[in-house]
Amino acid sequence: QVAVGRDGPGRPRRRPDRVLADKAYSHPSTRAALRQRRIAFTSPERVDQINHRLRKGSRGGRPPGFDPELYADRNVVERCFNRLKQFRALATRYAKRVAYYRSEITIAAIMLWLRADLQDTP
Repeated sequence: QVAVGRDGPGRPRRRPDRVLADKAYSHPSTRAALRQRRIAFTSPERVDQINHRLRKGSRGGRPPGFDPELYADRNVVERCFNRLKQFRALATRYAKRVAYYRSEITIAAIMLWLRADLQDTP
């Protein structure tokens, strides 16, 4: 469960504004489930799905919406995860307790921040 705190009073949010995902999550059932919850979804369509839709002709429907600029921002998050995975204890989940694992993530993030290796350009 994801819970994002609000700026003011009130319950934390449970529904994100948008989900950015890679091609593995591009299945129509995933898109339908998110559409049912009114969550915007950005994911490139897989080649086999494109070919299947085109084979059906006019009955294949129109392609799902895709924003390449918004999807490019996902690269920043992916690179951050890859930098964190350079720390062996994080990559293997060496710490078994959640509090220790979170503290390791915090220490690794501080070390990366001090090195100033992260850039926000793709």
